[in-house]
Amino acid sequence: MRIKVCGITRAADLQGLIDNGVDYAGFIFYEKSPRFAGSKIDARTVRETTGIKKVGVFVNAPQDQVLRTVADYALDMVQLHGDETPEYCAAVRTVVPVIKAFRIGDNVNWETELSPYLSVTDYFLFDTASVKGYGGTGERFNWELLEQYPFTHPFLLSGGIAPDQATVIRSLSWPALLAVDVNSKFEDSPGIKNIPLVTAFVQALQQEKLV
Repeated sequence: MRIKVCGITRAADLQGLIDNGVDYAGFIFYEKSPRFAGSKIDARTVRETTGIKKVGVFVNAPQDQVLRTVADYALDMVQLHGDETPEYCAAVRTVVPVIKAFRIGDNVNWETELSPYLSVTDYFLFDTASVKGYGGTGERFNWELLEQYPFTHPFLLSGGIAPDQATVIRSLSWPALLAVDVNSKFEDSPGIKNIPLVTAFVQALQQEKLV
């Protein structure tokens, strides 16, 4: 099980993820987010960091802005968390791998909503639909909906995942589940990560693997 920690705004937290063997670090480039990375962590720091995959999170941003940020920060992939079209995803994917996020509510029409994105993305991400905004709400959607997921396209699971849910996550048997994406439940305040919580979560997942 791979792990992505999103909402990184500090170099010390980024290093903390690397020290714990976290697979992906997420940097939010959406100015309305309290975890907006653009004004908090400089591009050179991120660009020169190795040992972890760096993911830029964007919401309905112009394509040129996305690609410029990819170059400036040396991002390994992007996560498109808005209402981006398949054509938009395809264009960005010519430069960098793409994760397309979908906000899950009470139900989901897999074929209608997701099929157009299968050939133009590398991964999906499922987060909780909320009137509060595009992700980072700390709320969990009904994971039972994923029992009906009809594709082999790998996905990341997000939305209100807490430090004490490692055992539950390890019990999930969805073949396409690639990684969990955690954020607000691992913070002292928006963008300020609690690295001991990350450490305990990573260790709990690793322990479960040995059972």
